[in-house]
Amino acid sequence: MYKIAIVGASTLLGKEMKDALAESPLAVATVHLLDAEDAQGQLDQVGDEATIVQGIGPDAFDHMDFTFFCGSEALTQKHWRDALRAGSTVLDLSGALDQQTGVLIRAPWVEQEAPSADLFTPAIVPAHPAALALALVMERLQHFAGIRLAAATVLLPASEFGRGAMDELHQQTVSLLSFQGLPRAIYDAQAAYNLLSGLGEGAGASLRAVEGRIRRHYSALAGQRWPSMALQAIHAPVFHGHAFSILVELEQPVAISVLEEAMGGEHLDLVLEDTDSPSNLAATGQNDVLVRLRAEPGQRNPAEAQRFWLWAASDNLRLFAQNAVECALDLRRLRPKGSVQ
Repeated sequence: MYKIAIVGASTLLGKEMKDALAESPLAVATVHLLDAEDAQGQLDQVGDEATIVQGIGPDAFDHMDFTFFCGSEALTQKHWRDALRAGSTVLDLSGALDQQTGVLIRAPWVEQEAPSADLFTPAIVPAHPAALALALVMERLQHFAGIRLAAATVLLPASEFGRGAMDELHQQTVSLLSFQGLPRAIYDAQAAYNLLSGLGEGAGASLRAVEGRIRRHYSALAGQRWPSMALQAIHAPVFHGHAFSILVELEQPVAISVLEEAMGGEHLDLVLEDTDSPSNLAATGQNDVLVRLRAEPGQRNPAEAQRFWLWAASDNLRLFAQNAVECALDLRRLRPKGSVQ
């Protein structure tokens, strides 16, 4: 019987993590919900049993096999070494540890010859869901032709920055409709009804930090297999779900039917009809990345494409939690008896 701790259990990602574990082979594990003092005592549920979100005491990580950090970067920085000293495997979803020495960025769905973690690995960072979605697309395409260039614009939702950002986006929307001043604790700009390439000088969240994180994680997954990707992140006035506009140029033309076939299969869902275009709403609750492919107009042979666009969407929180579970399942070999070794 594995013992698992979720730190930041009251956050959006923490709740998604709990649900993903319940749907996985780790569903039989004992799950402990932990969070900072202001969330302590909240009523929650694990499986069919009601439970209370607990504070993070000095012995909170004793006998834990896996600890998922789903809260703020500050919360992770404060407690991850305590979990490591207690013998727990640390999986960081907060973005705090991906530049720490020895930490591995992982996504088992796209890894081929990635370095294996061992008991001396300080932490595992499940790859950011936007980086994972882009890697899934590139991994499929590279089987059919070399990729000359790739560029992507990632549209990020308010849930990327937590519940506070979602609440503020809602409050801004209501305030604009009632001609009142805008709350600006998270966004030092008008986020409602607006697309932003920056959140403002005094913002409580950083769009550039998330963009850098996606770029680092994509590069770690790509290795030498695919060329680097030009990337920019834009904040969209939506609550949930990633959307992607991706331009790809291959080294030689490939039949459209072959490219469409590449976009189908496990973890990717090809959408062919205009009426079912991928969107953040359509992707909500879906396990796969929804993808639509369109050849760049003006190419010689309409049945082939060397340069084409992909429009894709995914459930950002669900994809993130699923990847974290896959990382934990991959690490079970280090804990074959379900106890701290």
